[in-house]
Amino acid sequence: MALMESPAIILAVILASAAKSNKKQSSLSLLHKSFTDGAQLLLIGAMIVGLFAGATGERIMAPFSIDLFKGMLAFFLLDMGLMVAKNFKQVLNKPIYVLVYGVFAPPIHALLALLICKIAGVDLGETILLMILSASASYIAAPAAVRIALPNADSGLSLGLALGVTFPFNLTIGIPLAFILSRSIG
Repeated sequence: MALMESPAIILAVILASAAKSNKKQSSLSLLHKSFTDGAQLLLIGAMIVGLFAGATGERIMAPFSIDLFKGMLAFFLLDMGLMVAKNFKQVLNKPIYVLVYGVFAPPIHALLALLICKIAGVDLGETILLMILSASASYIAAPAAVRIALPNADSGLSLGLALGVTFPFNLTIGIPLAFILSRSIG
């Protein structure tokens, strides 16, 4: 999952860096900045270490990567939920197109995934999975990485849309809709 989110995180850091910089930066400079950002470097570095550590490394690191991770994740999710609850009014004060995007982007992304899967001949189960992934927002890795990488960004808005609008929409309507559409078109 972290590997899938890395390109989006890198792109977000590149775009934000380019937008907030008054002077022209080279593409190489922006790429370097996005890859060496602390959160992204930690994410990619952890995957590389895990790849080389193998099963032995996994057993050694289990107290940190499995046991401690579950507790820290619970606190992190609680913190995100509190931030959304505290800042959700600001989402409602944004222009209506922001809310419209939070509701209509997921089905559009799912339909694009369905179209690509049908053209590529992907089987039904994988099509449904790709549709759901395409319709979903990042709820853990990307918000945390972007929150650290872009401290001036409005994380209340992004998390408010992701957790307060897109997530409930996907759970109640989006996932069943993806299933129905993929089966009826397949």
